[in-house]
Amino acid sequence: MFTLSCSGGWVPGNYAEKIRGAAALGWKAIEPLNWLDQDLEAARAASDETGCWISGIVVQTADKRDAKLTRWEHGIVHEDAREAFVRAVGETLKAAKTLGCTTIVVTTGNERHDVSREAQHANIVKALKAALPVIKGSGVQLVLEPLNVLVNHKGYYLTTSEEGARIIREVGSPQVRLLYDIYHQQITEGSLIYNIRQYSKEIGHFHVGDVPGRNEPGTGEINYRNVFRAIAETGYDKYVVFECGKTEPVEVVTRKMFELLPE
Repeated sequence: MFTLSCSGGWVPGNYAEKIRGAAALGWKAIEPLNWLDQDLEAARAASDETGCWISGIVVQTADKRDAKLTRWEHGIVHEDAREAFVRAVGETLKAAKTLGCTTIVVTTGNERHDVSREAQHANIVKALKAALPVIKGSGVQLVLEPLNVLVNHKGYYLTTSEEGARIIREVGSPQVRLLYDIYHQQITEGSLIYNIRQYSKEIGHFHVGDVPGRNEPGTGEINYRNVFRAIAETGYDKYVVFECGKTEPVEVVTRKMFELLPE
């Protein structure tokens, strides 16, 4: 059975405070994503104390030049970002190990118009393959995230679960998987349960939000009881993360989200 993870934005404070706050609400995990400038040792102590863990962090680097190459406006669709990306993965892996976190989120960068999509697709595959020696044997996975371009991330390269899954298969490592964001994929392509089943072997992480509005399940059009049941039926046993806002007090939302779990 999968584990639900609290949205990092639902609990105030630094990492350690978020972990303790989420644990007090009954969560086993929380996902703030951005780890730079956090006291990672204090966060790990909070996790060891409470049993509430950071479910995922995003690739980041303190090196300004590498950050410029790997940021949204550039990214691994560019061949000149590859070495910077590998270094950033190494830096983020150290943070993940300190935190006891097993998932690092990867984005592609925005679509280029100077080369073909085929060339950009190949650059993403090459960048992920180049990072494999860094993460090999670490117990930490990279998860590649498609995003929607209709509402939130205009210009982003990777949008469909189909292309994301193709990239994962081409990389060919169990440590590189797809991040299936249910909010984004409902906007981009729909067919949520079909695609979750279709790409279950490639999916290593889930993000959750309702459509429209990107708030908690129950505020929009997605039948999350059925979606969660479908995820469970695939045998998925990692994290399902509420990467969304909330419309009610966190104590109320927490109770309602746990009520969505299949029996």
